[in-house]
Amino acid sequence: MSASRTERLLNLLIALLNTRYGLRRSDLREKVYHDTRSTEAAFGRMFERDKSDLRQFGFDVETVMDHGWSSDDPATTRYRIGKESNRLPDVSLTSAECTVLILAAQLWERAALGSAAQDAMRKLQAAGGLAEAELPAGVQPRIKPAGQAFEDLITGMHAQHPVSFTYLAGTTGREENRTVEPWGLGSRFGQWYLVGFDRDRAAKRFFRLSRFTSAVTVLDKDSYTPPAGFNVRSELDSLPELPVQSALVDVAAGKLLGLRKRATETPTPEAPGAMPDGGWDRLSVPYRDAEVLGEELASYGPNVVVSAPAELAAAVRRRLKAAADFSASPAPAVAFPDTVPAKRPRKRTSEDQLKRMLQLVPFLVHNQGLHISEVASSFGVTRKELEDDLRILICSGLPEGYPDDLLDIQWEDDHVFITQDLDLNRPVRFTVDEACALLTGLETLNGLPELAEGSALESVTVKLMAAAGEEGLKAGSIAGPQVGPANSVHLATIRQAIADGRQLHLTYFSAQRDSMSERDVDPLRLYSLDNTWYFEAYCHSAGGLRNFRLDRIEGLAPNRQAVTEAARPAEGFPVKLFTPNDDDTLVTVQLAPQGAGLADDYYAERTAPLPGGGLIAEIRFGSTSWLPMFVAQHGGAVRILEPAELADAAQEWIIAALSRYGG
Repeated sequence: MSASRTERLLNLLIALLNTRYGLRRSDLREKVYHDTRSTEAAFGRMFERDKSDLRQFGFDVETVMDHGWSSDDPATTRYRIGKESNRLPDVSLTSAECTVLILAAQLWERAALGSAAQDAMRKLQAAGGLAEAELPAGVQPRIKPAGQAFEDLITGMHAQHPVSFTYLAGTTGREENRTVEPWGLGSRFGQWYLVGFDRDRAAKRFFRLSRFTSAVTVLDKDSYTPPAGFNVRSELDSLPELPVQSALVDVAAGKLLGLRKRATETPTPEAPGAMPDGGWDRLSVPYRDAEVLGEELASYGPNVVVSAPAELAAAVRRRLKAAADFSASPAPAVAFPDTVPAKRPRKRTSEDQLKRMLQLVPFLVHNQGLHISEVASSFGVTRKELEDDLRILICSGLPEGYPDDLLDIQWEDDHVFITQDLDLNRPVRFTVDEACALLTGLETLNGLPELAEGSALESVTVKLMAAAGEEGLKAGSIAGPQVGPANSVHLATIRQAIADGRQLHLTYFSAQRDSMSERDVDPLRLYSLDNTWYFEAYCHSAGGLRNFRLDRIEGLAPNRQAVTEAARPAEGFPVKLFTPNDDDTLVTVQLAPQGAGLADDYYAERTAPLPGGGLIAEIRFGSTSWLPMFVAQHGGAVRILEPAELADAAQEWIIAALSRYGG
């Protein structure tokens, strides 16, 4: 979709919105398209594509005919867009409802649907439906990114395109190619599932995203129709939870304190298959999903060996083998563009630009005189990108192009005003992505007692369902994870300490250092990824900001001291899981297509695309000692390129681990 096509679609939209009786195709061809070269058939195909594009942006093109005439006759058929049919209905929200809605939108900050949630909130703001709201102190729940596969599945599902991928079958233990019509995505038992129609088996099937062994390919030349009234949460409720099993693992002496704490028993060293030397302990570890535990055990490298069951040992070995193969493959040339944003951007397209411009006009109508930098910040673009949008808008208008028939936007002393909006003054109705982002987010917040107990969560959900209409019904295709904390006592203690400005003393297990420590901290903010909760605090032992997982706290109590002047939260909202420091190590990594989302998860500073969908990324790490664990855990999705000594260390770690399985 070229820039010229973007301008053409905008002018076509304005023409069809501002006609009561409709315009014939010949009039549109002459006055909007200015097309004199193509054949009638070629122009007809282009016009149909443009109508389809407008439908994707929320505008239904109506066909109008005089009585007795056929719709097959282009000479008599007229086209228009109803002024009300495509507009977002008025939504008036209270302050309490806005608080809940903002939290629901921010759930997706670094996950799929994050941009859709922002677009939906801008539409509500442009419609004047948002009131002043104050967020709860110290609570920032978020949904953990489910990987690149989730992003691609969302794309295929909402465009109703089948997808293909390689899947590790649970029944056979073999990798198989699957072609699936994606009906819904949801989280159950801490795992993300795809529910859809498996074309190869001609039946409905459930697929765990943790068992995907390749990137997802969207088959955009094909289409399907999902079942009416599909609700993925109801489907996932029918899934039984996997039974608890026991794994026998040999652990190097004095290592892996966290794994040892979960062991239910320690068999004697004389047990069959025990390691021959005395430097190992055999543990019995409970688990439900071999792939989930296999990912964790692979990260421990040569410090652990799975004795039984064979399925778990195979899962660990497969990840280590994939990591070893990826690390040994030829390295690509490292070359970054001269100017790259601090975070990996989603590739901007002309569709994005047109969608943004359609939001921009009503936003400016309801926010007259804003500084141009504020407008750019609100839309997450640079000033230059915004000025490019404005230049296209002021040259767009009704077919004849007279001064009064054009959009009138001016920016004087960098303050933007609009005086002629040509019926683009109200935001377009929610898209499927936008409705799903907000409504799924609201449903997910039911897991937080302090929000679920009030009436605001229920009332704002009812209002948004009414505003979303048919698109809101499709929100049943996505079900978010549980966000309630496992330890509500710790959560309450920390929230109270934040509110009172008091220090806490904690006994904390550090997985990276594999050790326990005693710390005095100034608590600042609470946040979560799914139901894993963290709190940001100034640590007096480390002399800086740190993030602590609530499920790794062994002891927690107020120490009767007030927080110090050094206690200042990190800039930005929401809080980042990783706080960069000046002495961090800058590491260059290569990400396979299925691991491309790690660039966002770890706040990559620079990225460069690779042929085939992968990336090269520069990421800052405060501690490099755990990088071999990071590479092994992701099993072929990431490798270290630079510094060379870190790349060698990771490769040696993986080879040493693989050798324990005869690899």
